[in-house]
Amino acid sequence: MKMSQNTPDKDDDQTSTNKKSLSLPTSRVRLIMKSSPDVSCINHDALFLTTKATELFVQHLAVSSYTNRAGKETKSLSYSDLANTAEENDTFQFLTDILPKKILAGDYLKSLAQLQEDEDNADF
Repeated sequence: MKMSQNTPDKDDDQTSTNKKSLSLPTSRVRLIMKSSPDVSCINHDALFLTTKATELFVQHLAVSSYTNRAGKETKSLSYSDLANTAEENDTFQFLTDILPKKILAGDYLKSLAQLQEDEDNADF
Protein backbone atom coordinates (compact mmCIF):
# COMPACT_ATOMS: atom_id res chain seq x y z
CA MET A 1 0.00 0.00 0.00
CA LYS A 2 1.51 3.25 -1.11
CA MET A 3 0.62 6.48 0.67
CA SER A 4 1.06 9.77 -1.09
CA GLN A 5 2.55 12.65 0.77
CA ASN A 6 2.65 16.29 -0.18
CA THR A 7 6.20 17.27 -0.75
CA PRO A 8 7.38 20.77 0.11
CA ASP A 9 7.90 21.44 -3.59
CA LYS A 10 4.24 20.69 -4.36
CA ASP A 11 3.05 22.92 -1.52
CA ASP A 12 5.27 25.77 -2.70
CA ASP A 13 4.00 25.40 -6.26
CA GLN A 14 0.39 25.36 -5.08
CA THR A 15 0.93 28.41 -2.85
CA SER A 16 2.54 30.40 -5.65
CA THR A 17 -0.29 29.39 -8.01
CA ASN A 18 -2.86 30.51 -5.42
CA LYS A 19 -1.12 33.85 -4.96
CA LYS A 20 -1.07 34.42 -8.72
CA SER A 21 -4.83 33.89 -8.89
CA LEU A 22 -5.48 36.73 -6.43
CA SER A 23 -5.85 40.39 -7.34
CA LEU A 24 -6.00 41.85 -3.84
CA PRO A 25 -2.81 42.00 -1.79
CA THR A 26 -2.96 39.38 0.93
CA SER A 27 -0.84 41.56 3.21
CA ARG A 28 -3.62 44.18 3.30
CA VAL A 29 -6.30 41.56 3.91
CA ARG A 30 -4.17 40.11 6.72
CA LEU A 31 -3.80 43.60 8.23
CA ILE A 32 -7.56 44.14 8.14
CA MET A 33 -8.21 40.71 9.64
CA LYS A 34 -5.66 41.30 12.42
CA SER A 35 -7.33 44.62 13.30
CA SER A 36 -10.10 42.59 14.94
CA PRO A 37 -9.40 41.96 18.63
CA ASP A 38 -10.87 38.46 18.26
CA VAL A 39 -8.20 37.37 15.77
CA SER A 40 -4.81 36.33 17.07
CA CYS A 41 -3.46 34.00 14.38
CA ILE A 42 -4.39 33.69 10.71
CA ASN A 43 -3.97 30.45 8.79
CA HIS A 44 -2.66 30.73 5.20
CA ASP A 45 -5.69 28.88 3.86
CA ALA A 46 -8.08 31.16 5.76
CA LEU A 47 -6.24 34.21 4.43
CA PHE A 48 -6.40 32.91 0.87
CA LEU A 49 -10.11 32.05 1.11
CA THR A 50 -11.00 35.38 2.70
CA THR A 51 -9.08 37.26 0.02
CA LYS A 52 -10.69 35.24 -2.78
CA ALA A 53 -14.18 35.67 -1.28
CA THR A 54 -13.61 39.43 -1.03
CA GLU A 55 -12.55 39.57 -4.67
CA LEU A 56 -15.63 37.62 -5.75
CA PHE A 57 -17.90 39.85 -3.68
CA VAL A 58 -16.42 43.04 -5.17
CA GLN A 59 -16.73 41.53 -8.64
CA HIS A 60 -20.39 40.66 -8.03
CA LEU A 61 -21.10 44.18 -6.76
CA ALA A 62 -19.36 45.72 -9.78
CA VAL A 63 -21.16 43.52 -12.30
CA SER A 64 -24.55 44.15 -10.66
CA SER A 65 -23.88 47.89 -10.57
CA TYR A 66 -22.71 47.91 -14.18
CA THR A 67 -25.80 46.12 -15.48
CA ASN A 68 -28.15 48.38 -13.50
CA ARG A 69 -26.34 51.69 -14.06
CA ALA A 70 -28.23 54.83 -15.01
CA GLY A 71 -26.08 56.04 -17.92
CA LYS A 72 -26.04 52.94 -20.07
CA GLU A 73 -24.53 54.85 -22.99
CA THR A 74 -21.17 55.04 -21.21
CA LYS A 75 -18.98 52.08 -20.38
CA SER A 76 -17.98 53.38 -16.97
CA LEU A 77 -19.10 52.76 -13.43
CA SER A 78 -19.59 55.62 -11.00
CA TYR A 79 -20.10 55.96 -7.26
CA SER A 80 -23.78 56.72 -7.80
CA ASP A 81 -24.18 53.41 -9.67
CA LEU A 82 -22.75 51.55 -6.67
CA ALA A 83 -24.94 53.53 -4.24
CA ASN A 84 -28.06 52.84 -6.31
CA THR A 85 -27.28 49.12 -6.41
CA ALA A 86 -26.74 49.05 -2.65
CA GLU A 87 -30.07 50.79 -2.09
CA GLU A 88 -32.17 48.90 -4.63
CA ASN A 89 -30.80 45.35 -4.38
CA ASP A 90 -31.68 43.31 -1.28
CA THR A 91 -28.39 41.43 -1.49
CA PHE A 92 -26.41 44.65 -1.00
CA GLN A 93 -28.79 46.37 1.42
CA PHE A 94 -26.23 46.20 4.23
CA LEU A 95 -23.96 48.54 2.23
CA THR A 96 -26.33 51.50 2.31
CA ASP A 97 -24.50 53.01 5.30
CA ILE A 98 -21.13 52.59 3.59
CA LEU A 99 -22.33 53.69 0.13
CA PRO A 100 -24.95 56.40 0.79
CA LYS A 101 -26.41 58.33 -2.09
CA LYS A 102 -24.69 61.65 -2.57
CA ILE A 103 -26.76 64.71 -1.78
CA LEU A 104 -25.93 68.37 -2.32
CA ALA A 105 -25.32 70.40 0.82
CA GLY A 106 -28.13 72.82 -0.07
CA ASP A 107 -30.60 69.97 -0.53
CA TYR A 108 -29.52 68.45 2.78
CA LEU A 109 -29.96 71.73 4.63
CA LYS A 110 -33.44 72.16 3.12
CA SER A 111 -34.47 68.64 4.15
CA LEU A 112 -33.00 69.19 7.62
CA ALA A 113 -34.96 72.46 8.00
CA GLN A 114 -38.11 70.70 6.80
CA LEU A 115 -37.56 67.88 9.29
CA GLN A 116 -37.11 70.32 12.17
CA GLU A 117 -40.21 72.21 11.08
CA ASP A 118 -42.22 68.99 11.00
CA GLU A 119 -41.00 68.10 14.51
CA ASP A 120 -41.94 71.55 15.80
CA ASN A 121 -45.44 71.22 14.32
CA ALA A 122 -45.81 67.74 15.83
CA ASP A 123 -45.01 69.06 19.31
CA PHE A 124 -48.04 71.37 19.31
